Amino acid sequence: MFEVIPAIDIAAGRLAAYTRAGPEPIESFGGDAVAAARSYVEAGARWLHVVDLDRAFSGRADNLGALREIAALGPPVQASGGIVSADQAHAALDAGARRIVLGSEALGDEAAALHMIGRYVGHVIVGIEVDDGRIRPRGESSLELPLAQTLGWLVAAGAPAFLVTAVARVGTLEGPDVGTVKRVLRSGRPVVAAGGIASVEHLHALRRAGAAGAVVGRAALEGGVDLGQALRIE
Repeated sequence: MFEVIPAIDIAAGRLAAYTRAGPEPIESFGGDAVAAARSYVEAGARWLHVVDLDRAFSGRADNLGALREIAALGPPVQASGGIVSADQAHAALDAGARRIVLGSEALGDEAAALHMIGRYVGHVIVGIEVDDGRIRPRGESSLELPLAQTLGWLVAAGAPAFLVTAVARVGTLEGPDVGTVKRVLRSGRPVVAAGGIASVEHLHALRRAGAAGAVVGRAALEGGVDLGQALRIE
């Protein structure tokens, strides 16, 4: 089944959007992240994707309370945003997340990344943030890694699946990077796509490309994607 996962990006406890300069507030749902999550649950969301933008940009996990409230709504939660250490992973899981997204920044230390993948079997997906064909984490990072080579050692290490984010398209509503999704699918692992998704047709395009699912952020918040319709894609 193709899994559509609505995203809730949070900064300082409120709804926010990623920009290269940092988080910007979003006024949808009055900025209430839990209200947004509740509306997704009511629409039938089977998973929720919660991004701590403060941790992604500064390393501080300032939004665990919101994560805990969202996790209490019922559907399993995938926690994301700068999770690069066992302490951060444990804090997210302890707050109720079912699964964590290992941040791309963690891939700069191969041994540490391998440890995380092995430690959180069944509760981890590996984040692959791609910009201009290379892995380049968002936030305050200078890391740059070759895509194919990095995927090679991750697959060898047993990485179960990848969340592939088209960095240049995040928040733009310009459409997903289907080409990069296809490249990562050659690894033989399931791929969930993110970045640029603005319509149900974009979701169909990703499904046709072979993606296992997609994370929908701004378009779900602002109504560009009919979430009820999107969640019926199989």
